Amino acid sequence: MTYRLDEIDRRIVHALMEDARNTSAPMIAEDLNVSAATVRNRIDRLEAEGVIQGYTATVDFERAGGRLTSLYMCTVPAAERERLALAARSIPGVINVRVLMAGRRDLQVVAVGNDTRDLREIARSLSELDIRIEDEELVQTEIRSPYAAFGPDDVSGVAEATDLVTLGDGTDVFEVAVAEGAPIAGTSLETARENGILADQVVLISIERDGRIVQPEDATVIEADDVVTLIPRTVAADEALDAFREPDSTE
Repeated sequence: MTYRLDEIDRRIVHALMEDARNTSAPMIAEDLNVSAATVRNRIDRLEAEGVIQGYTATVDFERAGGRLTSLYMCTVPAAERERLALAARSIPGVINVRVLMAGRRDLQVVAVGNDTRDLREIARSLSELDIRIEDEELVQTEIRSPYAAFGPDDVSGVAEATDLVTLGDGTDVFEVAVAEGAPIAGTSLETARENGILADQVVLISIERDGRIVQPEDATVIEADDVVTLIPRTVAADEALDAFREPDSTE
């Protein structure tokens, strides 16, 4: 079962993929114009849903004592992929196992050894599991990068995040982070509607504030960094969202 990521979730994942060790919730929050508590809450949720499955160190094993890293490209019966992948992972020296949806070479195993004798022993252990090694190569360099589609569209950085979901009946639902200088910031919903900042037709579904959900009422004051979920109804989307953005901001 999949979990739908909104724009804030995607940007959090991108930042953590880029450098999880040196990236804090306040740093991500500043880029997204939301609170650090909101970021922490989102990370907890992503971990609970299994989207973020852990944080690992990237190690240069050649520098760590001159060790060798080998990639084994293997073929296993389709019905046995998961079982054999788990079995391969348990072999000493194996650090990564990848299962592919392919007819051949559907199992990739990465292993580290002190020398070629260690790597031959790992190959023998794989063969004993009825894993057929099709090819074996020493890994020279591995380059990692975050998933670009989860990053900001504007590399210069935009201090807001807006996401759109279309429901089955065609209704558009937007999620927007309230900018500090937004017309509605510091104003109650009742006052915002009376002053024409927010059209009566715009329906607010929920407000995420400091990692908790606030149910919008007439007396609710919208604050900067709130993440507001809304339905424009008969109002143009840009007109509805302008209340929550910096006056001169664009998507």
